[in-house]
Amino acid sequence: MSSFFKKLKSKNANEKNKKNSEDRSINESSELIGISLAENIATINQKTGNSSDVIIRMLKINKYPEIKAAIVYIEGIVDNQSINDFIIESIIENFELSERTDFYEEILDSMADKIVSIGSVKQINGWHELLLSLMSGETIILVNGTNIGLSASTKGGERRSILEPGTQVAVRGSRESFTESIGTNTAMVRRIIKNPNLWIESIKIGTVTNTDVVIMYINGIAKEEMIKEVRKRLEKINLDSILESGYIEQMIEDQSFTTFPTLYHTERPDMVAGNLLEGRVAIFVDGTPFVLLAPALFIQFFQSAEDYYVRFDIATALRFLRILIFFISLIAPAVYVAATTFHQEMIPTPLLIAVAAQREAVPFPSLVEAIVMEVTFEILREAGIRMPKAIGSAISIVGALVIGQAAVQAGIVSPAMVIIVAITAIASFATPSYAIAISARLIRFIFMLSAASFGFYGIILTFIMMIVHLCSLRSFGVPYMAPFAPFIPTNTGDTIVRLPWWSLKERPRLINKNINRRGNDQKPAPPENRGMVNIKFKEGRSE
Repeated sequence: MSSFFKKLKSKNANEKNKKNSEDRSINESSELIGISLAENIATINQKTGNSSDVIIRMLKINKYPEIKAAIVYIEGIVDNQSINDFIIESIIENFELSERTDFYEEILDSMADKIVSIGSVKQINGWHELLLSLMSGETIILVNGTNIGLSASTKGGERRSILEPGTQVAVRGSRESFTESIGTNTAMVRRIIKNPNLWIESIKIGTVTNTDVVIMYINGIAKEEMIKEVRKRLEKINLDSILESGYIEQMIEDQSFTTFPTLYHTERPDMVAGNLLEGRVAIFVDGTPFVLLAPALFIQFFQSAEDYYVRFDIATALRFLRILIFFISLIAPAVYVAATTFHQEMIPTPLLIAVAAQREAVPFPSLVEAIVMEVTFEILREAGIRMPKAIGSAISIVGALVIGQAAVQAGIVSPAMVIIVAITAIASFATPSYAIAISARLIRFIFMLSAASFGFYGIILTFIMMIVHLCSLRSFGVPYMAPFAPFIPTNTGDTIVRLPWWSLKERPRLINKNINRRGNDQKPAPPENRGMVNIKFKEGRSE
């Protein structure tokens, strides 16, 4: 009985704290700016903790010395050149007033007209809006005698330049990748899709960080239900901080308890543009070069950007190769364990004799040998990623010596196991999506345990369970294994097989509302006059 009252008391306390925090946020958002410039500046210093990077500059207007004004901005996240040229100089030198009776209203209107050339200018009258604009890189203009301020868009500061993609390298195609600036990222997609139906919605998420998050989609292609669902899931997020798109991904995905990614992330603008044209919704997060795409399908993680830039037969062959690579990275160690433990009769006799001779000095069973080698390789891979570049090559050399030669000579592992682990590692590196490669790295151990317990029957059983699990997944309500389960024949032309562009007339049916992509009669054909043209050569000239 006492535990019941404790739970009830704790619940009431939580509800009270929640109500107090909501009341506090409401009061802060409804608090208005004062009339006194000195009091407003003191409030800014108090709310920002007298931070040294908060610059407050008092302005003296040449023609009207009785007017007291000030500008406030955060050093490092603004464009200082714009502030000096278009705000300070305009207000001090070019400020003019007429004989209007509404004196203070005219001051704000005149200032807005003078500085409107630098970008958007808006009026603010609440402290919450003022501080949010200030921390977003905008410049605040305050005038003594009025409780309304101006917010001028002067966002800037040091930003990383546009470089080549680091995780999704393509032989043919764009060499641009996203940066950490959300404005730059959306502009890069705008340059590709020059259409007014490319719509953008902005939202701020994170009670402390106030991170800018942008939803991008093509109106008329993306489904309204999909857009509403994305917007609804984003608005439900109630975290204090959003530092990377991975925060958003983990909060809006359909299924958390799975190793397979149900949202696709990319740093290539051309991939985002291609997926938007198929009806997907892109989610941009300020501070990260990785953009989320929803919904995501399983087959999508085996497709590369250059698949659409090369001939269809080459793209199809590469996709088949990637599927084969994925299965090699998934079950290669398990097949070795099952063959050497249960199914020796399936190995050719000469190869079986060679493998048995190699394993004669190894004191561990195949499962232990495989797990030791895989764990060792994962340690070396993680060390190579985390170590500085200057000594990363040294780690690779040491790892190759430990795994390749020293372990074999010490009798810990057999040479065949080294070959299997090396092939598996190369296959995992060749997988185009890092997210799906990590899933294979984890599931690989489950396959090895099943192979050690039941042989090939365990591998088949685990594979069936994995397929059932994949068929049960959803990405924003869309079946993860579409268009195979459910089977949609008209959408299988851009899956494992990539048909020619002229034959891909429909977009994916479950993703968009406008499935018609291209017109008819797009198939290339030779000229109608197929006769040979006789060329006569006479005196070095053709007639």
